[in-house]
Amino acid sequence: MKVSRRRFSKGMVLAATGVAVGGKQAWSQLKGDHIDTTKKHPVPSIQDTETKAERDARMHWFREARFGMFIHWGLYSIPAGRWNGKEVPGAGEWLMIDASVPVADYKALAPQFNPTEFSAERVVTLAKTAGMKYIVITAKHHEGFAMFASKADPFNIVDATPYKKDPLKALAAECRKQGMKLGFYYSQDQDWTAPGGAAYQTGDHKPPTYHWDPAQDGSFADYLHRKSIPQIQELLTNYGEAPAILWFDTPSSDMTPELAGEVVKVLNQHPKLIWNNRLGGGYSGDTETPEQYIPANGYPGKDWESCMTMNGTWGYKTDDTNFKSTETLLHNLIDIASKGGNYLLNIGPKSTGEVPEAELERLEAMGRWLKVNGESIYGTTPTLFGAEAGSFSTTEKEKDGSAKFIPEWKWRSTTKVDRIYIHLLEWPGESFQLASVPRSVTDAYLLADRKPLKVTHDGSAIEVTLPGKALDPVATVLVLETA
Repeated sequence: MKVSRRRFSKGMVLAATGVAVGGKQAWSQLKGDHIDTTKKHPVPSIQDTETKAERDARMHWFREARFGMFIHWGLYSIPAGRWNGKEVPGAGEWLMIDASVPVADYKALAPQFNPTEFSAERVVTLAKTAGMKYIVITAKHHEGFAMFASKADPFNIVDATPYKKDPLKALAAECRKQGMKLGFYYSQDQDWTAPGGAAYQTGDHKPPTYHWDPAQDGSFADYLHRKSIPQIQELLTNYGEAPAILWFDTPSSDMTPELAGEVVKVLNQHPKLIWNNRLGGGYSGDTETPEQYIPANGYPGKDWESCMTMNGTWGYKTDDTNFKSTETLLHNLIDIASKGGNYLLNIGPKSTGEVPEAELERLEAMGRWLKVNGESIYGTTPTLFGAEAGSFSTTEKEKDGSAKFIPEWKWRSTTKVDRIYIHLLEWPGESFQLASVPRSVTDAYLLADRKPLKVTHDGSAIEVTLPGKALDPVATVLVLETA
């Protein structure tokens, strides 16, 4: 189909959802927020047919992990946010579309891509040092460039660059060696360099679909059959036990239930695979994927994963040095775990393959905290309380008119069968009180030193006597052992 520069109309129907949506809600679906649909799937997925016990077994490692590494790496790391000597507003990995770069000019970046400083061992070791339990890397982002050997299309790192090596193969081998789960991000819908691939302009976050170069014109269905599905098959079969996760992104109305069903036929051949809610065609997948935010209450009863950047961009961008503090990143991790989710934290390697120093420093600092306090994160379930996270304002509104959530940052809590973990983000002074605890507390101590603390009971209320100051400036973890 020939697609011109046009905007989505207010009442359009996104076949990806099976419901009429428009404006912010349409973009919400493209970004992966959950929209319920009762549309019958033309091809039943594993989620439609498995039992609860089978799903629990399949999702077990993911629920235990709580913390993973996202890696956005591709040709966009060469211009690093600049084109023709000028900074291009927006995220680094969206440069091609934000600057309307012609296909031939963008493909000319490939002969310049030679990441000789890339080391799979260093990347996996970094993830382990940070306390991460899995890695998801961009096998192909919207630019259409495959970071793996592909017989389906020559625009890939082995055939089109002087590097001539497959970094995903190296990562898969190193992840097996170090006991790390590996997943692949694959842009199944958007592809700005393949005829027929979809393209969405960001800007004001209303997703117009357009092509700016005749080389992009073609049939979406042809693109899906010629390139997208064959490359998905390659990713699912050429890397041993990997991938554990297939991470889709930004489905469009072109991804009809019937076309999505053809992808699902391939996914169903890998019964242990976890895949997210961004395929399209009405398929909800396994995980909710809030992007760049933490939902107020998580997604009770569902598996979910907040994906977030350390600065303002996913792909490496020279001019973006606005990095979040280690304290903010750790508080995000604690907040997400307290609501039953996973934190997928991004790094954006340079074109050389090196990880920026600011990202290294923050991940290493997070790892030091997790080395002491990791048991309060891994394998935990959500808080037994809830009000500590904050509340919805009675006066302030979001842009869509909904009540604004005002977070509190004094403490958070996670849970295990016989323990309650209290993450003290602000030191409360000489004691910590809980007005009502739904379990019988037998003992208390801080994870940082494990010295017994005095617990005073008053019905279901407790008071724990604390030392004079916090043992960790970011978050000191109080453990309540329960019967």
